[in-house]
Amino acid sequence: MNKIIIYTDGGSRGNPGPAAVGVYIPFLNKEYSKYLGEATNNEAEYQAMIFALKKIKQLIGKEKCEKTEIEIRSDSELLVNQLNGKYKIKEENLVPFFIEIWNLKQDFSGVKFVQIPREENKKADSLVNRELNSQAGLF
Repeated sequence: MNKIIIYTDGGSRGNPGPAAVGVYIPFLNKEYSKYLGEATNNEAEYQAMIFALKKIKQLIGKEKCEKTEIEIRSDSELLVNQLNGKYKIKEENLVPFFIEIWNLKQDFSGVKFVQIPREENKKADSLVNRELNSQAGLF
């Protein structure tokens, strides 16, 4: 069985404000960022997970997904603990994102959500900031 580790981050300037996601997949040496528009920080964190799961499925194909375990690493304590069932989701706007992630998980052999220190998530964080700076015209 294959295992792929993915680093994700989502960020918002203003909370809510301009938001973006960053996804780094070391195994494939791939990095992605996407501007979201107006969102809260938590919404951006959830959307980063969704983006990562969709992207890896697109990259490796459905058949390989079924034989692949995914480990998604994030520095968001709230996100990881909600996805692992340790925290309740109190913000109703996050429920649709949770459901989408739950449904996307079914395509893989397994999906594990791991909280990491912010220092270990610098690549994904830099992708978020690069995207936000680009959108703001701050190159």
